[in-house]
Amino acid sequence: MRIIEGRLITNELTLKRYRRFKRNKLAVFSSLMIMFLVFLSLTAEFWANSKPIIMKYQGSMYVPMIVDYHPTVFGREDIFVMDYRSLEFNKEAGDWVAWPLIQWDPLESNSNVDTYPSPPSKYNLMGTDDRGRDVLTRLLYGLRYSLVFAVGAWFASYLLGVIIGSVTGFFGGKVDLIGMRTVEIIQTMPTTLILITIISIFTPNLFVLIIFLALFDWTKLAIYMRSQFLQLRKREFVEAAHALGASNSKIIFGHILPNALTPIVTFSPFDIAANISVLAFLDYLGLGLPAPTPSWGELLDQAQKYITQAEWLVWYPSAALVITLTLLINIGLAVRDAFDSKSSVG
Repeated sequence: MRIIEGRLITNELTLKRYRRFKRNKLAVFSSLMIMFLVFLSLTAEFWANSKPIIMKYQGSMYVPMIVDYHPTVFGREDIFVMDYRSLEFNKEAGDWVAWPLIQWDPLESNSNVDTYPSPPSKYNLMGTDDRGRDVLTRLLYGLRYSLVFAVGAWFASYLLGVIIGSVTGFFGGKVDLIGMRTVEIIQTMPTTLILITIISIFTPNLFVLIIFLALFDWTKLAIYMRSQFLQLRKREFVEAAHALGASNSKIIFGHILPNALTPIVTFSPFDIAANISVLAFLDYLGLGLPAPTPSWGELLDQAQKYITQAEWLVWYPSAALVITLTLLINIGLAVRDAFDSKSSVG
């Protein structure tokens, strides 16, 4: 294993950090679980959908998962959207069909149940919501939106924080004064209240939510990056780069920034987890993703309305949120320990 590590990771310090992280079995397990959840969310259509993955019908092959066939292809003139469950497959003629594990679309209602929301059954393993939609399917698709929002907001806010913190820390003087006063002003604002007010004015969508959150969430990283640059800008390798005529941008992003990545790496899992909570909170208030987008927060809002009648709307979305946040926090704690310069573990 050391030979493999040596080939993949040539930097000795990075190798030590990797080994520290790898010794935390809970963090390794959490990392594998997060990768598995990301895979499930990105390929959700193959696990939960009302369309077959692939099928053979009347001698021809079809891939409804990928191609949107018009109902007339299957001889249906009375509908505009194909209902593949209505097809009669003749096994003797060689017809066959491969369905996803969960045969429900996130926006599709189950019309065969007596009441909405309906309890868990063999047709809806985690029950349905107040519109008859499959809860398990909406949790799976909701995970995709949660991860896209969390990672998108993390990237946008960190990009702003890195640029502003790096520039203020490197140049100092008036640039640092203006930059830090801006940070202090934003940090003294009631961010949550302002964010809710702004979102209530505009029509929310995933991109708008990411941008609005990033505009208020970059300040923490900017402070840490400024601190890193204040420490590193007088180091010998920076002075040598100046002497060789390197431009300021080359020194900032090519020499100092690679040596100031610790705050970025150690804070990332915690901030991604926090962003997932923010989206669930906004969706719970009805200020997040527009209906009928699958959302964990929207399911929790329904749980409040039907808390005595549909306990499955309480437990399943809550469990999904708690498990995801716990996995990310376990990873964050292990990354923080791995980057701890005082650690004696090699």
